[in-house]
Amino acid sequence: MDLVRAALAFVHVSERGSFTIGAAAARMSQSVASRRVAALERHLGEVLLERNGRRVALTPFGQDVLPAARRLLRAADALEDEAETARGRRLRLAVPDTCSTGRLARLVAGARRDGVPLELCLATPSRRAELLHSQEVRAALIALPPAEATWQVPLGLAGARDPEVERVYVETLRPGRTDTAPYRRIWIQPEDDVPHIRDPLKRLCDAVGLRPSQHLMASGLAAGAAEALYSDDLLLCSRAEAADLRLAWRPLGEVELVRGFAVVADTGGESDRIRQRLGEHIGRCLDARAGAVTAPRAGTVPGTETVTSTGTGTGPGTEDGAPREA
Repeated sequence: MDLVRAALAFVHVSERGSFTIGAAAARMSQSVASRRVAALERHLGEVLLERNGRRVALTPFGQDVLPAARRLLRAADALEDEAETARGRRLRLAVPDTCSTGRLARLVAGARRDGVPLELCLATPSRRAELLHSQEVRAALIALPPAEATWQVPLGLAGARDPEVERVYVETLRPGRTDTAPYRRIWIQPEDDVPHIRDPLKRLCDAVGLRPSQHLMASGLAAGAAEALYSDDLLLCSRAEAADLRLAWRPLGEVELVRGFAVVADTGGESDRIRQRLGEHIGRCLDARAGAVTAPRAGTVPGTETVTSTGTGTGPGTEDGAPREA
């Protein structure tokens, strides 16, 4: 028996003293209202209404039960109101501040088409973690090593000039003893100031003989891009970021550096729901590797799988988004 609908029929009929009028007020037929009240009486084990021709009246038992039936209907209404509010509540998601406006807009639009009102909060990796911890956002894209991540974004070096090679080797930036030109530098943006990216790059630079002043931290993506546009310096970034900035992008020759992201929510189970509903949209926004929608199996070695970028942008020195052959 549907207790709420039976209580609805009982309350409306008792308040109006008529099955015909009460059923109309409850938006059901008279026969349905009569069956529901009868079912409620059987369920409770007592008669609720005395039928006297076309009029009905509450029995003493019905008078006692009526306030509880009204409370049940108010509680049911409150439940539906809360559910409607929850469905319309915006999901506040902290995302990397390196994503372009266009990609962020497409993420929000795609989420809305799938019934998820989305509000984005752009922040660096450390700030995204802080926002989640303080519950200023409901979920955040947290930076993780690629083997632990849901989405993987390959990184490379981008500059204003086309290097006309398939890959850029960091060792080629090592200054010669007789060089008089300014040293070429690699600029790292705050998004990549995480151990699994920063530390391998530093070890590589030290190993091939670059000076400490040749790998520097920029204050932001725009600042690092400005250095690359102004000089022969290079910016560590994703292919999509390079295309947005119209820089020529190439993967590194000596090592594969990959950003890793996973969505983490402030309540249990929410991370899985967000990943299931928005995983494809988030992957496109990040320009993640095609197919990297679920976390890899334990023991997977990053870089051994087939790499296919989902980015569609092109920049100087690229052709259909792919580097030229050397």
